[in-house]
Formats: sequence, structure tokens, C-alpha cells
Amino acid sequence: MDGGARGAYVRRVMLHAVRLIALGVILLLGLAWGAAWLGRGEGESLAEAFARQAARLLGQEPPAPSAGGVQLPQGMALGGAFSLTDHTGRAVTERDFAGRFLLVYFGFTYCPDVCPTELGTIAAAVDELGEAGERVTPVFITVDPERDTVEAMADYVARFHPRMVGLTGTPAQVSAAARAYRVFYAKVNRPEMTEYLMDHSSFIYLVGPDGRVRNLFRPQVAPEAIAQAVRGQLRAGGVSGAASEGGGFRETGSVAIMPPEAAPAGHGPGRGESRS
Repeated sequence: MDGGARGAYVRRVMLHAVRLIALGVILLLGLAWGAAWLGRGEGESLAEAFARQAARLLGQEPPAPSAGGVQLPQGMALGGAFSLTDHTGRAVTERDFAGRFLLVYFGFTYCPDVCPTELGTIAAAVDELGEAGERVTPVFITVDPERDTVEAMADYVARFHPRMVGLTGTPAQVSAAARAYRVFYAKVNRPEMTEYLMDHSSFIYLVGPDGRVRNLFRPQVAPEAIAQAVRGQLRAGGVSGAASEGGGFRETGSVAIMPPEAAPAGHGPGRGESRS
């Protein structure tokens, strides 16, 4: 076989191999889409189910569902370490909640409308989850530690959900927790009012078992949308860690901090601000 014939033969073999590889990829994609279609959960889109299946096949963490929330950029995290006091008077840190899903909201007990509305939404979302809601802890962190004592927090959170945890602390401790979640807040004194109010950002945070924020929810998001996102997270990652005596949870991971330019810092229209 001369050089020209040999070259033509090699090209035909390579072309045949490429066609076989392409056919194999098409078949694999078809099988993956079929598995996603058959295995998708309630409220999960076909694209989300496919991404979840593909991530598991590749040994990667499934992407966070974005239903009803603000999708965080891939590879970025929001949250951080904190040291606060719960509504029973017990000192807690982020490690006490490791291994659990959390729905976290920052506000204050003197808030006339926005905070009660959002906390009611969280409570309704937890109830919407049914038995799965037992795997989610609703958390309310004050931005007004001067007035929101342990006793005030205990009375307040009990009005919304029996499992809601209220967290307060010193002004420095609250400030550190707010910075970790890039929460804006500021005291506002109005001449016509005897009590001051607090301006604050008003997002609901869905925090995963590893302490990372998985979703942000804007004000007035429906409880059903939050429940849908939580269900997606429960399907994708499950809950690592188990409940421990006294209401705490064993540590399974730490919390990373999202860079400031990717977080909802500051205040103003359209940025989740609450003037309550």
C-alpha cells in the first residue's frame, strides 16, 4: 500500500471512529434526558433534573435549584461564622446548626409590617413542606439588639412557628452576623414617632447543611416557591448531620463568605430593602 492509499485509509478509520464517538455521545445524552424525565421530582423542571443527574454522574455537587429565588453564581458562597444568643438564653454559633437546612431572616420585633409578613411566609413554607419541614429550621436574627432581648425574642418567634429560633446578641455580635450575610441595617428616627425604626435589607436566606447559602428570596415571594426550592435542595443534597441533645446539631462543615460585589449589600429600591 503506497503512502497516498495509506493516508486515505487512516482518514477513513478516523472518520469512522469520530462518527461512533458522536453516536455514543448522542445515545448517552438521550439516556440521561430520559432518566431525568422519569426521575424528576415534584415541581422540578426537566433541565434541573438533568443537571442533577449529570452532576451526580460526574461526581460533582448538584446545582442549587433557583425556583422562587435569586440564583447565586456557581462557585460563590454567602454567609459566615457568627456568635449569638438564642431565645432561650443559650449561646450559639453557626456550628450549632451544621447539618440542617435553615430559612434565615434578619429583622426586628418592633417592625410594623414587613418582618411579620416575611416571617409568616417562612412559617407557611415550612408547613407547606409537610414532614420534610421537620428537616428545616426557621431562624430570625434581630438587627435591633438594643430592644430585642432574649425575652422579647422568645415571645416574638413563638407567634410565628413553634420551631422558629430567635437570635440576638450584643451590638458587635449582631453587626458581625449581618456582615457575614451582607445585610444592610440602620436606625431611623422619625419626628412623628416616639420609637425609632430600622431600615434593613429584607431577603430570606435558604442555608444548606454545610452552612452555605443556597438561595436568596426577595420580599413577597410565595411560600410555595420557597417550599419548592427547599424540596429541590433536599432531593439534591439530603441532610448531613443529626439532631443532638439540647436542640443543637453536630458540625459537618464551615461557612464561606461571598465577595461583596456579588452580595445584596447596601439599600435602595429593588435591592430587598425594608423601611419598617
